[in-house]
Amino acid sequence: MTDRKFFQGDISHLKEIKKSVSLPVLRKDFIIDEYQIYESIASGADAALLIADLISVEELRRFIDIGRQFNIDFLVEVHSEEDVKKAVDSACEIIGINNRDLHTFKVDVHTTTRLLKIIPEGKVIVSESGIKAKKDISYLRSLGVNAILVGEAFMRSADIGRKVRELIE
Repeated sequence: MTDRKFFQGDISHLKEIKKSVSLPVLRKDFIIDEYQIYESIASGADAALLIADLISVEELRRFIDIGRQFNIDFLVEVHSEEDVKKAVDSACEIIGINNRDLHTFKVDVHTTTRLLKIIPEGKVIVSESGIKAKKDISYLRSLGVNAILVGEAFMRSADIGRKVRELIE
């Protein structure tokens, strides 16, 4: 998280992490301006989060076009049918289905089930939020989800390493 206001993050954190790991690094922030795309690129992000509910389909397209010029990927996050339409119309390659409604903060893993039905084949699908146990991962895998994004389950765990092992073993 590089958002300062809500998550006490900072873009400098991304730069430091990028220096320390060889894995791809995702910038997770509320990106609403083209400047933030260039900032992501300059900071070494391999990918950045774009929340479909926050920006227009035209902005999605423009941001994705800029990213392609600089070899940065985008995870376009959706939570509703309208968001899915915007994501698909933007020609993004990776769609993240957020199981948390950002307006109410209610979490329902079945949001992935519902929205997956209207996403065309060929997209990389990431299920986000509400993934707490191995059974959640097994369920999502059975739907054809390609990846998961786990955050809160790790943040609430006293032993993150143990929680990771619990989810993958």
